[in-house]
Amino acid sequence: MNQEQLATQYATFKVGPLLFGVDVHKVQEIIRYQELTAVPLAPVTIQGLINLRGQIITAIDLRKRLSLSPIDSGKDPMNVVVQLEDETVSFLVDAIGDVIDVDQEQYEQTPDSITPVIRDLTDGVIKLQNSLMLILSVSRAADVRGVR
Repeated sequence: MNQEQLATQYATFKVGPLLFGVDVHKVQEIIRYQELTAVPLAPVTIQGLINLRGQIITAIDLRKRLSLSPIDSGKDPMNVVVQLEDETVSFLVDAIGDVIDVDQEQYEQTPDSITPVIRDLTDGVIKLQNSLMLILSVSRAADVRGVR
């Protein structure tokens, strides 16, 4: 096995007290908070639409998607714009972290101690030196059909 097969890079971000990572190949870009256009009758997790250089992108509030309390008022979330197979979405997150290299042996299944809502939206965990990074399943987190 060569080095590329052993290590994966993750873009990290915080949502509440949780540290998440997304494979950098799925991240289109990370941008500051953008003005949102509300979407009437949309699921509660859809915060609105943003216009990113002419591309209309759905913004999903990860705090609501993960059943966490709202972000402190007066603090704007950041946008992690990710590419799915057939669309681009933005996840609203609290803070952006670093891009980190992770070896496959650090990977573990999501423990049962993680709440079911969060566990359903993760593909596993990475044990870091001082914390646990949850690997966000971008496809499941972006699928808000039936979410109230």
